[in-house]
Amino acid sequence: MPIKIQKGLPAKTVLELENIFVMDEDRALSQDIRPLEILILNLMPLKEDTETQLLRALSNTPLQVDCTFLMVKSHESKNTSRSHLNKFYVYFDEIKRLRYDGMIITGAPVEHLDYEKINYWKELTEIMEWSKTHVTSTMHICWGAQAGLYYHYGIPKYNRETKLSGIYEHQVLDRKIPLVRSFNDFFLAPHSRFTEVRREDIAQCSDLILVADSREAGIFLVMSKDGRQIFVQGHPEYDRMTLSTEYFRDLGKGMNPIIPCNYYPDDDPNERPILSWRSTGNTLYSNWLNFYVYQITPYLLDESEA
Repeated sequence: MPIKIQKGLPAKTVLELENIFVMDEDRALSQDIRPLEILILNLMPLKEDTETQLLRALSNTPLQVDCTFLMVKSHESKNTSRSHLNKFYVYFDEIKRLRYDGMIITGAPVEHLDYEKINYWKELTEIMEWSKTHVTSTMHICWGAQAGLYYHYGIPKYNRETKLSGIYEHQVLDRKIPLVRSFNDFFLAPHSRFTEVRREDIAQCSDLILVADSREAGIFLVMSKDGRQIFVQGHPEYDRMTLSTEYFRDLGKGMNPIIPCNYYPDDDPNERPILSWRSTGNTLYSNWLNFYVYQITPYLLDESEA
């Protein structure tokens, strides 16, 4: 089954060129099926890139998926055109009476700030609190995972001495958990961050399960025992070139970035990066949609207030 994409969204053309099955709104209306309603709070600066990455990751499932993009009102995006935001995004006030099958909260380039000093933190906490009663399962990515762990469970984040950037090996810690079904015992995934959450803090919280981690990169995948909150500290949705774009951007700013680990052949930034994590990312998102959204959510979503 395809993923439903709004008319005119640039990601549609990109995904069609990759031979990914997508459909626009008109065609979707002709199908006698209720799609999964997924809300995506996109906090990344390059929103169009993130849209494409997430829609690609969500497309590898037999379920029809209908995505709504959400933006915060308390922060103005400087890297995405206002026309794009007005056409394809909604504010929380417009949808807070609705219920969703699933939700994704992305990362954001605000790791250097304390949570309470972020200009949209109050709005984000309102959305995260709302998700507990209006969303079947929420997936948090990278900084979004750290913010979610802090808000829901009081788990702190810590600054790293250097940026963690590259492709790292991870180990599945409990193969019986459906979220990692069909994973290899060891798998690769990207990380790109200056901060981290730590195992000892997760271990002290009885409501959380550590699902996968890495000797080099630390925690990768954590979830609540009921599956309603999923936390991914890495970026399994990243494109082949995303880390490269970040590396050369930081190089251009004179930041002297380290070369992403296990990414370029022979660690040569002039070489094309090796794509070694796509199947893992696709499997993770498919498992989330199937086991923690589709098989749990009611067929008829109640649109009234909780």
